[in-house]
Amino acid sequence: MLQRFFIFCSGADVDILDECSAGERTKYAGIGATVFFTAVMAAIAGSYALYTVFDTIFTAVFFGIIWGLLIFNLDRFIVSTIKKRDSFFDELIQASPRILLAIIIAIVISKPLELKIFEKEIDQVLLEEKNDLTLANKDQLAMQYTPSVEALNAQIENLKQEVSTKENEVNALYETYIAEAEGRKGTELIGKGPVYKEKREKHDAELAALQELRTANAEKIEAAEAQIAVLDTEYQNKVATTQPVIDGFDGLMARVNALGKLPWIPSFFIFLLFLAIETSPIIAKLLSPKGAYDLKLEEQEGALKSWVVQQQAQRDELVTTDRDINNRVYADIAEEQELYDYKRKKARELMQLQADAFYKKQQRVL
Repeated sequence: MLQRFFIFCSGADVDILDECSAGERTKYAGIGATVFFTAVMAAIAGSYALYTVFDTIFTAVFFGIIWGLLIFNLDRFIVSTIKKRDSFFDELIQASPRILLAIIIAIVISKPLELKIFEKEIDQVLLEEKNDLTLANKDQLAMQYTPSVEALNAQIENLKQEVSTKENEVNALYETYIAEAEGRKGTELIGKGPVYKEKREKHDAELAALQELRTANAEKIEAAEAQIAVLDTEYQNKVATTQPVIDGFDGLMARVNALGKLPWIPSFFIFLLFLAIETSPIIAKLLSPKGAYDLKLEEQEGALKSWVVQQQAQRDELVTTDRDINNRVYADIAEEQELYDYKRKKARELMQLQADAFYKKQQRVL
């Protein structure tokens, strides 16, 4: 039962193989088993590849099975259409398109399994790329807010500097009227005279102005700091909004690109393994000698071809003979006087009718 299933997988004619030896059936069962297990591996690889895309196991398994059946059908077609010939070179030319197709299939099958085998290494590469993307994203978003924040910080510094300058001026006035009272500067008279009062009033006026400036600038600084806080909140919100996009940067294409950044030798050997598996049925057909199955199949196809050619030749002869008979029949009829007189009579009547119709039409016109 299992042998017949694998023979079916090989695409061989079961009726012809039943007439061959057990060794011939074993050979084609082995070819069919290779085709079957290649399709199974293709289904597994396709399911994993689709799982990285859909992230749903049932959808991935369903389409993975369809992909495996497609590969099975292609492999079975490739193996079944390779015919044994008398020249190995002719067989190689015949099999070259199939070998090329097998290489393509091997690449498609091996790549998802490479992604699974090197999953940890790929995750490490993706983590580094995500970190780089996160930093780059923050820098890019910061460029939108940095000019405004720097302008507000500069405004705050100017307001603080303005207050500091005013404080220095008030302190200088304070020192001036104290020195006047102590007689160290100004009139150099000890005591609180008119000059002292004048300088004291000027200091008190500037001190009041300093208090007003402090209050006004404190309000402006508070408003600027509030704007900076709003900008910082907007920046953090944008970072939080865009971060899930970066966190989801682990799709099929990203993993394939990450795989390309790993050393190529392990991936290359895995590809060679699948290439050997995929091309093994074709290589087996090319290297195996012409067996009883091939001879019987060639005989059957030759007999069918001869029968088709014979039937075509008979149909051509039938058409030729029928045409010759028809030509002779019509030639004999053409010599009969009775048929001639009959057609002459009908032609005369037709010409008379045409003449009468033309006369009546002309009469109506006139």
